[in-house]
Amino acid sequence: MNWISEWALPKIQTWLGRKEVPDNLWHQCPACNQMIFHKDLERSLHVCPHCGHHMRIAASQRIEYTLDEGFQRIELPRAPADPLRFRDQRRYADRLKEAQAKAGMDDAVVVAHGAIDGHRAVVAAFEFGFMGGSMGAGVGEAIVTAAKLAVLQDAPLIVFTASGGARMQEGAVSLMQMPRTVIATQMVKEAGLPFIVVMADPTTGGVTASFAMLGDIHIAEPNALIGFAGARVIEQTVREKLPEGFQRAEYLLEHGILDMVVHRGEMRASLARVISLLRDKRPAEPAEAAEEPAAPPAANA
Repeated sequence: MNWISEWALPKIQTWLGRKEVPDNLWHQCPACNQMIFHKDLERSLHVCPHCGHHMRIAASQRIEYTLDEGFQRIELPRAPADPLRFRDQRRYADRLKEAQAKAGMDDAVVVAHGAIDGHRAVVAAFEFGFMGGSMGAGVGEAIVTAAKLAVLQDAPLIVFTASGGARMQEGAVSLMQMPRTVIATQMVKEAGLPFIVVMADPTTGGVTASFAMLGDIHIAEPNALIGFAGARVIEQTVREKLPEGFQRAEYLLEHGILDMVVHRGEMRASLARVISLLRDKRPAEPAEAAEEPAAPPAANA
């Protein structure tokens, strides 16, 4: 019998108290499979320090990474829950309650207002963890509310998209959010305010087919998946092999769909610079110098 392990060590652990080790101290990068210490991951804004892979983050984190301290989240109007009383293997109402409890939010979008490096802005961010960031009546209501707030505050509207498209459980009600969000963006533009879309991984389906492609400036995170239909569906339709990197941010930048691909660590500064360029008034050009009066004719000698 080993008296140290059987008797002495348990006694010492009892005296000192047993400390539980958290399970989430290390995270594995889904791209390169490297292990990352959780504090290093937080410092890098959830970008892998080994390969630069941009991991998916929560909508609340988007807001915190983008706006200056002191921003305010707004309470969004409640949309009708389960308007079609939809049911597949489970009731949609039950799925919705489960998603709300898990994400701690009413629907897939968070809206806040504040400043970005001193420039006023209204920010809406999609939560992909909420039913795949799908766009139902609640999401449409959030985008409309964000647009109205931007017009009221005379501030640019910035939307971070991360969505799988329309929410099938709401049927035609979900499809109606496409024209609603288009009208919302038009409100912002008619007020002379910038509408900036930042596309994160993934931005697909009805979100891409509506307001996400109507921005004054289109920005994306590196390697973000952006498109309407899936690559396999497109290949089967056109019966051709798609190019390498098709529907990725860098490919779309090369083909003129995007204006910028920006690293997450530089996103805040880039947005502030874009807002400054679009909103700051140009200095007035100096008035042309008045013509000097002609000299009087010389007197006759």
